[in-house]
Amino acid sequence: MNTQKSFESTDKGTVYIVPTPIGNLEDITYRALKVLQEVSLIAAEDTRNTKRLLNHFDISTSLISYHEHNQESRGHQLLARLENGESIAFVSDAGMPGISDPGYGMVQSAIEATIPVVVLPGANAALCALIGSGLPTTEFLFYGFLPRKKKDRLVELERMKVMQSTLLFYESPHRLKETVSAIYEQFGDRKLTLARELTKRFEEYIRGTASEVLGWIEATELRGEFCIVVEGSKESITSQDALWWSHLSVVEHVKHYIEESLSSKEAIKQVALDRKMAKREVYQTYHING
Repeated sequence: MNTQKSFESTDKGTVYIVPTPIGNLEDITYRALKVLQEVSLIAAEDTRNTKRLLNHFDISTSLISYHEHNQESRGHQLLARLENGESIAFVSDAGMPGISDPGYGMVQSAIEATIPVVVLPGANAALCALIGSGLPTTEFLFYGFLPRKKKDRLVELERMKVMQSTLLFYESPHRLKETVSAIYEQFGDRKLTLARELTKRFEEYIRGTASEVLGWIEATELRGEFCIVVEGSKESITSQDALWWSHLSVVEHVKHYIEESLSSKEAIKQVALDRKMAKREVYQTYHING
């Protein structure tokens, strides 16, 4: 058990998780600026990006890099400084550290070492996109970037296909068409919103069905990072029995029935009935990933 009183006096330093603007510098908070000025050190995903931010606000605090390629070795150095009473602010390239960047590892290590972790509120692209999409916000799942490999991406989309939560993804412009096409193929023609250049001058939302958004992608020169917001499944689950397979991938689902003495052909047919999928689609998925 770990209990933290964030502002109680201690001989150790504090880890400050400091969100930075995702585009518009006016979104920085007074508190974030104060912390960046007062800490002993700022650990940044890319020191070049953060240096420009600090110069804009006339902040001279020392910078050090902390990213996915050096987080293990650099993490030990930073923990030692925290143990000696120095406080360190962690920032990513933009937005909230710990969301689709290595900040999570530092938070985990600090907690294990009983070093206080203080998280400041601030900019986050996924939440801006969710609210601006007009899709339900009561329950949502943030995934981040889907796997690059087609096989791995298919497995993840299959897992999420039955989820009734609104789904949030990040994607780069050169992979956007491929990703939205995969979502359309697996989920059908659900409502879908793209959000790009959030908080910047050319901020844009593209709202429609998956097929309509694909048409827009094909006719547009794509620039900027994208958030993808996808409507959750509307299939009603009437009993707990109907959910027994929801944690299984299609391949695992088929193998379950084979283990129950069905032939592969019969198992594929049953999985197609369970998931309301075309038999051909189940067959292809099973033989690609099986």
